Amino acid sequence: METQGDWEMIAVARKSRLGACAPLHGAITPTQERGREPRSPRGPIPPSPRVLDDLLPETSTRTERLIRAFDIVGSLLILALSWPVAVVAMLLIRITSGGPVLYRQERVGKAGRVFTLYKLRTMINEAEKHVGPVWASKNDSRVTPIGGILRRMRIDELPQLYNVLRGDMSLVGPRPERPFFVERYASLRGVRLSVKPGLTGLAQVRRAYDLKPHHKVKYDSLYVRNRSLWLNIRIFFCTFLVPFSKKGW
Repeated sequence: METQGDWEMIAVARKSRLGACAPLHGAITPTQERGREPRSPRGPIPPSPRVLDDLLPETSTRTERLIRAFDIVGSLLILALSWPVAVVAMLLIRITSGGPVLYRQERVGKAGRVFTLYKLRTMINEAEKHVGPVWASKNDSRVTPIGGILRRMRIDELPQLYNVLRGDMSLVGPRPERPFFVERYASLRGVRLSVKPGLTGLAQVRRAYDLKPHHKVKYDSLYVRNRSLWLNIRIFFCTFLVPFSKKGW
């Protein structure tokens, strides 16, 4: 049974006006969520439609349309305000490290559909040429000096607004993982794949790089089970405070 702290942030999103993001920095702890985790399908990508039907959260068509409208309006607004920053970032990447400015990578989306995700490159060119697929870490030696700043300020994620506008992603949701990891770890399938992946999420407004993957999955599960427009709006706006918080990444 979850503790009261687990639901404080959810309750605020449901019942109160959008205010300070303080509950995000202390209310929910992954180890506090003792509830039984949803079972993950053991099949290949994509999981069977029957499995997804069983895991799909009960969200009304009206709510889905409102979330999609929020995604489109929010993405266009961010693009209008941030394009000068993105241009400067691309120039800095080109000048300081050479190589391509954009980084393309396959990720797994809703219902196991694989799509191409776009980011500003923050690591050395061909960072995985000799090591293969590995998760990024907080002090990853492959990250360039400029890349570290872009990651801290979340500027490297701006190209994913294109993915949101295309419908591959939502502004808020579980972060999309690579096919290699989804096939390898069953916990990355199941309930996480019942909704669109997000540009940001509940785990990301927490101490994302301080959390182990299975803890991130618990945050994703908590989010999916309580997904709503107001929760999305709250997480979205709290994301802008993360770069200025010691708990951000």
